Amino acid sequence: MTAAIYARVSTKDKGQDTENQLIQLRAYCARQQWTITGEYIDHVSAKSGNRDAFKKLFDDASRRCFDVVVVWALDRFTREGVLETFQYVQRLKSSGVQFESYTEAHFRTTGPAGELMLAIAAWRARWMSSAALP
Repeated sequence: MTAAIYARVSTKDKGQDTENQLIQLRAYCARQQWTITGEYIDHVSAKSGNRDAFKKLFDDASRRCFDVVVVWALDRFTREGVLETFQYVQRLKSSGVQFESYTEAHFRTTGPAGELMLAIAAWRARWMSSAALP
């Protein structure tokens, strides 16, 4: 099986770095015996899907360049809300690509409760990002 890794931090300016995510995601893929065919890295907020690497990830998914997308956590993938999160996951699934959150095994589209848990987490991620605003 082939995998794409998506990593994101909000900004480089506050000492945030994607390297910790990447190290563990690479090791996880190796343990699964998945070949990593691409790494997609953004350094911007996840409040919008208008992120360069994020858009490239979906372009490559539509061409079936990999079988699964692996992220550190759902909030690294998106903070847009429930509907948007489902739409992104559905776009992946319609291209034959699965979704896995490394730190949140219950957010895997291969499991029976994955979509329900994704909805709850997407709502929480959006609420948390809104609550942080003054």
